Amino acid sequence: MKRAIIIVLDSVGIGELPDAADFGDVGSNTLVNIKKARPETSLPNMAALGLGNIQGEDIHLLGKVDAPKGAYCKLGEKSIGKDTTTGHWEIAGVLTKEPFPTFTETGFPKEIMDKFEAAIGTKTLGNYAASGTVIIQDLGDEHVKTGYPIIYTSADSVFQIAAHEDVIPVEKLYEICETARKLLTGKYGVARVIARPFIGTSGNYTRTKNRKDFSLEPTGVTILDLAKEKGMNVTAIGKIEDIFEHRGMTRTDHTTNNNDGIEKTILYTKEEFEGILFTNLVDTDMIYGHRNDVEGYAKALEYFDSKLPEIMDAMHDDDILFITADHGCDPTTPSTDHSREYTPLLVYGKHVKEGVDLGVRKSFADIGQTISDYLGLGAHFEAESFLKDILK
Repeated sequence: MKRAIIIVLDSVGIGELPDAADFGDVGSNTLVNIKKARPETSLPNMAALGLGNIQGEDIHLLGKVDAPKGAYCKLGEKSIGKDTTTGHWEIAGVLTKEPFPTFTETGFPKEIMDKFEAAIGTKTLGNYAASGTVIIQDLGDEHVKTGYPIIYTSADSVFQIAAHEDVIPVEKLYEICETARKLLTGKYGVARVIARPFIGTSGNYTRTKNRKDFSLEPTGVTILDLAKEKGMNVTAIGKIEDIFEHRGMTRTDHTTNNNDGIEKTILYTKEEFEGILFTNLVDTDMIYGHRNDVEGYAKALEYFDSKLPEIMDAMHDDDILFITADHGCDPTTPSTDHSREYTPLLVYGKHVKEGVDLGVRKSFADIGQTISDYLGLGAHFEAESFLKDILK
């Protein structure tokens, strides 16, 4: 039974794209800059697959080896953007040619906020670009006093709603987010509405793990849709279900953090099924990248690397493993936002040739086209399959 296992290390970029200046991201190189800032960072198992052999300035610092055990390359992004939704959709075959709207400078317009407040029956606080951990400290007391939800955004295309779990229960917050999702369409159609529950007391508010994303539906057919239509199993781990708005999946496991996501990936990989297993490991982005925490980011990468042999050992003979990312989020730069970067790709399996340099590719969607060809899904994405280059 043929299977594709996709693991997205969220935000693990590997160098600025040619148009990085248009996004304010010149100098971003998430993986290499982490290594330079923390030289003791060691990723031997990914290096063994070819991570340090990928083409690019200083990538060899990640651990170049003489005989890589997998195929490797870096991927450019054809879509316009540098967010989670855009990156994941492109991996699955859907390009985003018009960027999702952002409201970093002015917040959301009055006409939208008036409609939103009328729909939820209450006023709101905030409505400006901010760090999620900072804004709950700044506005948390007023939120607790008034019961008004906190609205904020970032450089990403997001409408984020923060609320204390004792003031607005989590399920009620999700309902408020669903209301926002229905309103935010057309020119206001942000990629994601995000519930951001928090707990605690004045001066010590902390976000909980009850975050939930409410995305737009993919604008085209994905490999997930095609695999499900063919009667295959499509298992989504982590926030994959939210990114694709629950479309094209036969089984979901939201998980609570990277460690949980890794363990579930191992567990489901051991099972017998045909199709796709798609995992997002978000901690590198959400907890460490956006907070410019180099040490935490590096340790999260090292932990994944330490568990990679268990994932590989769980694989079946006809499995192909794809390890990649969806954008960058360089914790060494002043910005706390995503960065417009190439992403790494490592490919491994018993039928995958060793030491194949797939070069510098034009689209994340090359992954989707390759998986379609391998599973016989019949996709015709704006991408180039590399299946013939990697199969023994």
